[in-house]
Amino acid sequence: MEEYALQAVERLTTRPAEPYETITVTPITPLLGAEVSGLDLAEELTPRQEKELKHAFHTHHVLVFRDQDITPEEHKRFAGVFGALHPVALAPEGSDPDILEIKATAESRAVAGNGWHSDGTADAEPSLGSMLYLTTVPQDGGGDTLFANMHLAYELLSPAMRAFLDTLTALHDGARPWTTAGLTPPPEYDVPRTEHPVVVRHPETGRRLLFVNAPYTSHITQLSRPESDALLDMLHAHIARTPMLHLRVRWQPRTLVFWDNRSVQHHAIWDYFPHTRHGRRVAVQGTRLEG
Repeated sequence: MEEYALQAVERLTTRPAEPYETITVTPITPLLGAEVSGLDLAEELTPRQEKELKHAFHTHHVLVFRDQDITPEEHKRFAGVFGALHPVALAPEGSDPDILEIKATAESRAVAGNGWHSDGTADAEPSLGSMLYLTTVPQDGGGDTLFANMHLAYELLSPAMRAFLDTLTALHDGARPWTTAGLTPPPEYDVPRTEHPVVVRHPETGRRLLFVNAPYTSHITQLSRPESDALLDMLHAHIARTPMLHLRVRWQPRTLVFWDNRSVQHHAIWDYFPHTRHGRRVAVQGTRLEG
C-alpha cells in the first residue's frame, strides 16, 4: 500500500477515547460501522443519549441497533432527533409521506437499492441519513447491506488525483434511475437536478469525502463527456472494488440501521429470491453541501 494510503488509514482509525456513559458502542470494523446497545428506541432519548448517539454517528457513519420493537411513530420520532424528516418522493396516495415501505417477494422483478448509491443526492439539500428497520428477513439467509466509506474512498486516491477532483463539480440528476432503464419519470415527479462538488466537506465534521454515485451522477461539468465518463467509471469502480472501504451488515428481524448519506454509499444485495424481505425506511433532511 502506498505511504499516503497507509497514513490515511491511520488517521481514520486513530480516535480519542469515546465519551460514552449511557450507551455501549462496539465498532464492527476499525474503519466503518458500530453496533449500539443499551437503548430502547421505543423510549424517548435523554439529552445525554442524544449527544452520545450523534458523536457515534459522526465517528462510525453506520449505526446498528438490534432487538428493537418500534412502531412507525416511534421510528419517526427517533429519526426526528437528528433533524426534520425527508418526505418520500412519489409516496402512494393514502400512505404516510415520511415512511417508505421496503419489500421484496417472490413476485418482485427488481428491488430498491440493488447497486452502490447514496439516497437523494440529486436534491439541492441531500438527505442527512436514512434509518431502515426490517421486520422480515429472508428465511434462508441473504439480504445483507453493504456500506462503503466515502471519506476513505477519497483519502485512498493519489494526492494528484485528489487535487484534481477538488476543483470539479458534477450534475446529479434524479431522472437517471428511470432513463438508464429506458423509462420516463412519472409526470407528477418534480425531478431534482443539482450540481454538487465532486469532493465535499462533511457539514458536521468538516472532513472531505468523495460525492459521486453511479445512479444519480450524470457527468462532471468541467470535462467533455468521454473524459467525464472515464473518470466517473474509475471512481465508481474504486468504490465497488476496494474491500477496505466496505462494511457488511447482516440483518436480523427487528434491527434498525442508521447510515449517513453524505459519508457512505450502500448496496442492498438481492441474493434471496424468491424469499421475502420487508421493512420501512425513514430519511432525515440534510443541508446544502460545500466543497
